[in-house]
Amino acid sequence: MKAGLWGKKVGMTQIFASDRKVVPVTVVDVSDWIITQIKTDAVDGYSALQLGCLRDRYTDKPFDKEWLKSLKTYFRSIREVVLSEDVDASLEIGSVFDGSSLLAEGDVVDAVGETIGRGFQGVVRRYNFTGGHGSHGCRIGRHPGSLSFMRRQGRVIKGKGMPGHMGGDRCMMQNLKVVRVAPESKIVLIKGSVPGKVGSLIYLKKRS
Repeated sequence: MKAGLWGKKVGMTQIFASDRKVVPVTVVDVSDWIITQIKTDAVDGYSALQLGCLRDRYTDKPFDKEWLKSLKTYFRSIREVVLSEDVDASLEIGSVFDGSSLLAEGDVVDAVGETIGRGFQGVVRRYNFTGGHGSHGCRIGRHPGSLSFMRRQGRVIKGKGMPGHMGGDRCMMQNLKVVRVAPESKIVLIKGSVPGKVGSLIYLKKRS
């Protein structure tokens, strides 16, 4: 049994549900993944599939074993999918990994991705601080304000919100509902938003 699958975030849109309500969804493309290596308990100590996402120029070409000698040349990304059971005998290196067949409408998944990087940001944007007044001669503006407290050492408490790098962190959003699956185009529609920018990789883990 496959624990999850990898996909590429296409973007967000909206669809109409059966009760005519508008549902915002995130489109995840799970196509163009090729099995590049099969790991077993006997050899590697665990069962998993190593998958490679083909670059756009090679998506229409037949698989060649020479690709395995230079993965970064032909594959944009290399990822693994850990298996909870032994590897299926029908799977072989070079075959297409059909991730859309693992999910069905109504399934609940966890989405793991990397948040959008915002660079160096202040406390107002990073931690939603209020900041100072906008008038009446206030000189604080968007400054963080006082850092310590009224004690003899006057130290700064660990974890105090300060300006710094924002985003670019690994993030998991749990209990997301699969609204629709399109096997012919290998597209999965997930209700709501998922972490990451357009074009980034998303790992979808099906909840038991």
